[in-house]
Amino acid sequence: MVLTGLIRKLGHQLAEIRARALKNILCKIEHSLICCADLVQERLLFLHLLEWFNFPSVPMKEEVLSLLNRLVKYPPAVQHLVDLGAVEFLSKLRSNVEPNLQAEIDGILDGLFILPSEVPELHSASYQTSQTELPQQPETLTGYFPQDKSTFQQMEVPPRPVAANPTAKCLKFSTFPWLPLTTADRHVLSSNESSLRSSNHTLIWNTCELLKDVIMQDFPAEIFLQRPKIVQSLLSLLKLAFGGDGKHRLALQSVSCLQQLCTYLRNRLNFHRDPSFFSSKQDTVSQNSSLSYCHEARVTHHSQNPSPGSSSPRPSVVGRTGQRPRGDGQDWDAVSSSGSSSHAHVNSRVSIPSPLDMVHLDLPELEAEDTLELQFQQLSLPQLCVSILECAVPLLRTGSRQMIIRVLELLAEDMVLIGEAISADIWDDSSLFAIDMKKKLLMVLGSLGDSMCYHKSNISLEQPEAVLVHHRMAFVSISLFAVRLLQTLLPVEKASHFLPEPMSAALFLVSLDMPVSLEYPNIHEAVVAYLEQLNSENYSIYKRTAEAVYSLECTCNFLSDVGKEGEKNLLELVELADQALHSFSYHQHFPLIKEIICICSKIWKSAQASPLLQGESQKVFLRMLSHPLPQVKVKTYHCCLEIVKECLGVHNVSKPVSSLCNGIHFLLHPKVLYEISAFGIQEPKNEVNATAKAILMHLLQGRLWMTALTWNKFIESLCPVIPVLQGYADTEDPLGNCILLLSKASSEAGEGILPCTTWLKSILRLLLVKKPSVRVLALKLLASHLTREEGADTKRPSIDARVLSRVTDLFIVKKPIELKLDDRRELIIKLETVEKVYDIFISDDIDLILRKSAAEQLAVIMQDIKMHAVVKKLCLTDKIIEYLNKCVSQDGEVIECLVQPSLTLLRKVLCADPVLRVSLSQQPSLLTLLFRVSLIFHEDCTIVTEVGALFCLLLFDEVSRMDMWSDNLSNKPSSPSVFSLPVSVSRRYHLPVHVLGHHAVSPYSIVLPLSADCLALKPVSDMLRIAWNLSWYHGSDNLLKQMNSEAKIQEFLDTLKLSTEDTLTLKMTHTASGLKDCLRSIVQAAAHREVRAALTRMSFYLLNDRLSFKGGTGPCGITLKSLSWHTTLNRFLQVLPACTEDEKLLIDIIHFLNKLLKEQRKNVSVELLNWLLELLLRHSPNPLLELLLLTESQAREEADDIRTAVRQQLQKELVALFNTLLLGSVALTDRKCLELFYVFQTQLALKLLQCLRVTDAPRFYGLPSLERTLRGMAHLTAFPGWSSHSPFTKPLEICVKYLSGLLEVITSFYVERGGNAMSFMGKGVTKSTVLCLLHLSHEMMAQAQSSEWMSLWFLPLGSHSEEHATTQQGLAWLIPLWVDRDPEVRFTSLGLGSALTTLETGCVALANSCQNISGGLWGTVVNILLDQSECSMVRREAAFIFQNLLVIPMPSEIIKGYTWQGPCVHDEDSGLSLIGKPALQALLYHCHFYEHLNQMVKHCYLGRYTFDLNCSALNGTSEGNDLNGLDDSFKFWRAPSRMSSQDRDPSSLSTLETMVAASSASAEFQPLVPCTAPLPEASHDQLVAQGQHETASPRLPHDSSLSAPLPRQCVFVTPPLLSAMCSLLDSLLATTPGDTANAFRQARLIELLCSIADATLIETSVQELQALLPASPPVEHTQAQVSFLLEYLSSLSRLLQSCLLVDPDLVIQDELLKPLITNIIRVLTICTKDISDIELISAFYQTWTHLFNLLATLLRKAGPASFPSITMGLARYVLQMCGFV
Repeated sequence: MVLTGLIRKLGHQLAEIRARALKNILCKIEHSLICCADLVQERLLFLHLLEWFNFPSVPMKEEVLSLLNRLVKYPPAVQHLVDLGAVEFLSKLRSNVEPNLQAEIDGILDGLFILPSEVPELHSASYQTSQTELPQQPETLTGYFPQDKSTFQQMEVPPRPVAANPTAKCLKFSTFPWLPLTTADRHVLSSNESSLRSSNHTLIWNTCELLKDVIMQDFPAEIFLQRPKIVQSLLSLLKLAFGGDGKHRLALQSVSCLQQLCTYLRNRLNFHRDPSFFSSKQDTVSQNSSLSYCHEARVTHHSQNPSPGSSSPRPSVVGRTGQRPRGDGQDWDAVSSSGSSSHAHVNSRVSIPSPLDMVHLDLPELEAEDTLELQFQQLSLPQLCVSILECAVPLLRTGSRQMIIRVLELLAEDMVLIGEAISADIWDDSSLFAIDMKKKLLMVLGSLGDSMCYHKSNISLEQPEAVLVHHRMAFVSISLFAVRLLQTLLPVEKASHFLPEPMSAALFLVSLDMPVSLEYPNIHEAVVAYLEQLNSENYSIYKRTAEAVYSLECTCNFLSDVGKEGEKNLLELVELADQALHSFSYHQHFPLIKEIICICSKIWKSAQASPLLQGESQKVFLRMLSHPLPQVKVKTYHCCLEIVKECLGVHNVSKPVSSLCNGIHFLLHPKVLYEISAFGIQEPKNEVNATAKAILMHLLQGRLWMTALTWNKFIESLCPVIPVLQGYADTEDPLGNCILLLSKASSEAGEGILPCTTWLKSILRLLLVKKPSVRVLALKLLASHLTREEGADTKRPSIDARVLSRVTDLFIVKKPIELKLDDRRELIIKLETVEKVYDIFISDDIDLILRKSAAEQLAVIMQDIKMHAVVKKLCLTDKIIEYLNKCVSQDGEVIECLVQPSLTLLRKVLCADPVLRVSLSQQPSLLTLLFRVSLIFHEDCTIVTEVGALFCLLLFDEVSRMDMWSDNLSNKPSSPSVFSLPVSVSRRYHLPVHVLGHHAVSPYSIVLPLSADCLALKPVSDMLRIAWNLSWYHGSDNLLKQMNSEAKIQEFLDTLKLSTEDTLTLKMTHTASGLKDCLRSIVQAAAHREVRAALTRMSFYLLNDRLSFKGGTGPCGITLKSLSWHTTLNRFLQVLPACTEDEKLLIDIIHFLNKLLKEQRKNVSVELLNWLLELLLRHSPNPLLELLLLTESQAREEADDIRTAVRQQLQKELVALFNTLLLGSVALTDRKCLELFYVFQTQLALKLLQCLRVTDAPRFYGLPSLERTLRGMAHLTAFPGWSSHSPFTKPLEICVKYLSGLLEVITSFYVERGGNAMSFMGKGVTKSTVLCLLHLSHEMMAQAQSSEWMSLWFLPLGSHSEEHATTQQGLAWLIPLWVDRDPEVRFTSLGLGSALTTLETGCVALANSCQNISGGLWGTVVNILLDQSECSMVRREAAFIFQNLLVIPMPSEIIKGYTWQGPCVHDEDSGLSLIGKPALQALLYHCHFYEHLNQMVKHCYLGRYTFDLNCSALNGTSEGNDLNGLDDSFKFWRAPSRMSSQDRDPSSLSTLETMVAASSASAEFQPLVPCTAPLPEASHDQLVAQGQHETASPRLPHDSSLSAPLPRQCVFVTPPLLSAMCSLLDSLLATTPGDTANAFRQARLIELLCSIADATLIETSVQELQALLPASPPVEHTQAQVSFLLEYLSSLSRLLQSCLLVDPDLVIQDELLKPLITNIIRVLTICTKDISDIELISAFYQTWTHLFNLLATLLRKAGPASFPSITMGLARYVLQMCGFV
């Protein structure tokens, strides 16, 4: 606890406390009170020690560093410091401290880099070779293998050989495995790097060309990250983009180099995650090679075991004479003196001549340099990606179209790598590395935003059209890239925290770009999502603009639909009309108003119209009447008036009334009349109020022109509105008179217009109007009514002129009453008390004074609304009305004292109870009663005011209820029940109360989405203008047609007309229109420049497709499939170029065609292929093929550097086009196209053969042309039958010519250079050549009638320069390729050996070529097969060679004259020699073959990738991707199916002897262990390659945050390798049935092999293929995985059939049979109907065939045991199909 407290104090804010704590700890260490072993467990200690230097005051620096130096010797301390990022921290700190402290820091860093074995190994996917010393005495172990407690399922967890440090959560991928270089390779890189820094432009240009054409083909792409000077020079060249004097061309060259590098890095990522190529072999000189030890080492370290068995059977290289390589790694080779029956004893090693004795090879100097320093300097993949962004994004503001398109293509490639390297978690990572990355990324995003704004703002009419087009195309493409980059890096929810302001502004511009939103809707959605998070104000503007755009669209759709003939969907029209109202302020297309009103009129005419339709149309109409835009109101009222006049005009007197007046029914609704009365008449604008008055007058006076039904409907609708309308009553105004007429006619006499109650209320209401003349008239009408009232004689007062003269201003009071009541939370007075007071009030036995007092108390109590319920329950209202009736009776004076408090009580109750108000307002007797009371007490101001207040509550009840006028159709009263009146009522009446006002504006008024300020913004107005035109013409296609047509019909305002800028923007953004314009420009072009500019624009559209439609077909691809653009380009492709400018133009055309084919690679149109193939096969001139070779006159012109460069570029583009064309034709099914394609293959083959013999300029050593040609050949020869379609040359002749040329190349570039196994120079040539030879071997087998052609593959073993050179022929040139540094070369060369050994002559030739190798062919192949450090694909091919060797029958003893003796083994101790089958068994036993196989099966890896990358991102087609896919050609390459290999006639012979020492019997082989298990001490097996026990010595890179955990040596055994092993075991079973069956049983191989046969993975993968979800891995990867699993099932089923024939007990086991049969039935019942790949379907059919054969064999050979399992499995399947399981 004390120690913990001290450590915590090390982080204290006060320097004094920190220093005291540190001294305390140091003192305790000095006096041994605590030990370092305890301290190193405290992670917090190291954190505080590192943070010590971050405080403002830093005392005791030396003591802190000294303590760290002391602790770093302990493994846990190293682990803590590395996890905390100490490497980077201390590296940066070093430059800021004194020199003496720098030494301390160096010591700490050294300690961090030398990791003890106990420390979990860390690396940045970088390796360094270390030799593991062999134990002097073999370790004694029990059994064959160390105990492996891991299960099969555990082994399915993939290691992560190349990944990022888990502590650096911001990274998905860091650095590649470290690759050491030879001196020559380093010199090549150094030379090129210095050339790039030259001031000579031509030298820089040529260096970039060399880099692209040769260096990047030869060197793995990660080399340029590990030695980053070339990349750094290329990045610095980008700055020349803005320079003059042609400097921008150098920047373009740099862009091209960097783009190619990004593509190749992506290929390398694919390679490293491919389980089939995973290898734990260290990438230096293979210890299996004879180059393993230098001469001095051999002199001083002689093997204690002189047996050849202790050496590697792997071969040496063949080549120049000189120093003799060692086949065994010792002093001499053990060779056969002659033939296969004579052997040289291992000890007689003196001066026996060998074909290899004359070979000279200078040992390449590997890593004579400071590897640690180099690893500090290397770039990680994230650093490269961000550096490219930093340097390339500023180039997007150049004025060059070519520069922008090339930079964007580079950035598109870079973005894919970013997605693989950097995680979205970077924004949450607080490490120094992440902070630095974030800073750079934010600068990049800001720069991108600036570029977007720059191009957007430069689209103005002052510039030429070409410049406008450039800016527009740049803006669109940069915007698409920016959005994709944001989606890759920045989650939407984090945008508001990190995205810089320039990008926010740019996204706002993109969001308002209408053409972009139409053409790239998914990009637009993403922009809006980011904008929503970024800027609430900008997002609000966008949102409102989008609403206006939608309204514009609805407007145009409404007008279009209304104009159509036939039946219309009225509800849909009404909905469109409703939306159209929101954009009137912009388009002001007023004909729309009349159309809408006509629709409303039409709907309300029909009695059968649905209430819903009527209600919706009424809402629209009311919103028009109350529209915020004055012009809309004016037009609406005018239209209504016209309709009213039309329907109620005098001119209609002769027409049927019913057919006309129905047209005004849409006006005859309380809400409509309320709107007109309350707002239309009061509108300040004269055009509106005058029209509103006219409408009302026509209606009020139109009784004679209306039917009774219409009039009654009008009166019924008018009644609720009369309170509002009567405010305008006036004897001197026409409308006021019309209103007064409603009240003048007495309803009692039968002449009334209004119902009785309504009429009475209207008269009483007139007493409150402001006009005295109206009030006088109202009193006269009331007097008449009161005199006729029933019982008038018995009521007070008597009505006479004297009384009426005094009450004209009766209710015009000086002090209005406040209606507001209280709503207290708690009851102040008890309910019982209220009831008692009420009882006093109503009691007749109590004195009136007391009753009055009680009433007054009740009035006070009723101020609280909560008390109302009590008195209402006690019928207070009825009691009050009773008292009032008594008061107006003749003897009512007695009770007059109760009137005033009673009226107050009634007012308060009514004020809080709308239901009671409705009820009482419909009682005429109550109304007259109240009026009489007011007349009686006309001099009592209080009582008159109370009556006036009651009249307000009762007479204006209809208009007080807001819910009646709202859009809510509910009939429930509004709540809370606060009494309020429309503002218009309050203004027009003298009210005796203070009342709240509502409806100051119309309740139907809408809020316009855009204010005037918003409309003034240019992006907003541009968007609305374009949206209007798009909607008016119903889409961009029609709009563009209209723009291109001569007839201009203007049907709307000039302000809505598209500007020239708008027109250009639309044309350029709309892909179809833009492409047509490009083609038009090409047709009309008068110069090269115009055509090239059009092609660049077309490339922009292709790039936009790629950026916006990931994994799908974009608008450009779709458009080009429909346009007849072929004829436009025909004229350039049918004529030979006459000058350099012609050639440059042709380069651009071919480059575009190449990009187009790549974009459509998965779905190339047959028309395009037909057109291209017909062009390529046309008779002379045929530019596309003829230009591959220079004519004599062109060759003479080679002195011109520019012409040379142009022609080389042209040839490069042509080869790239042909390669892409070949790849795109893989899935061809069209018959005509296939015929053309076959002929083209052979024509191209002949042309490439000519190219193979031509070299380029001497300074390039002919390499660019050779690399190019060989890669083209590799693509071409991959197609079966490529040589068989020439009318003049036989297929075999073409093959022989190819073989001759390819052997010459492999001789020149590999054999005569001593095998150059470690140098990368020429590796591209070697790889392509070997791949061509592999393809060629299959072609020759298919085309040849016999095997005589095998001798054509032989090369002399010696050099031509040697006098004693032998003439012996052989395949020895092939053997060094098996130990090449590159696993792809090893795999392909072994595949070639596998192909050649399918013939007997091939077996013999290959065996004879291995005579000089210890162990011979058999030992070499077995050794490669069992080499755990080797990748599965290489081992697979070794298995195929082994299988081929077994096919030929071999003897069991020495038979003289027998051609094929099989393996030959010599025991040194006993002198015994074995051949044939006994030798085979001895070989398998001594190399622990079946034990190795047992471990291989246990370590089978079924995953698709060794580590996870973003598969979907890699799925996209890229510019220059794979250089046409060759780098991935190994991944899914499949040799001719081995499924039926055992059915071939055995026709091969064996090879030389394999020597086995008797002392090796107890030797152990390198065990295979799970990745998490500790690595056991490596032991040596005399027959196993020494390379197997290599272990990785991890080194840290320059940034510990980039380091990745290196798993212990892992083994990846993939299904393809196990498939090959099954076929090999099948052959072994046929060769030695008994021994092999026993070995199977001992190693439990059959059970293990069957355990892998799981149908679940196949079913899951098939479901992925059928679903094709966006997040799924690439289809090709899934198809390959299914194919591999099916191949394994087929191989396993054949092996099981053989087992059943040899020894049924191997298979007939319950624990094996039941799961096996279940899995077989599941595979047999997989549904494949939605799988489109023909090859995969074929694989399913083949697998099903083998599985059915296996089931048949099971039933035949083991029926009783297998029948129940099979029937149960089938029954279960049937039940599942029926849904019972």
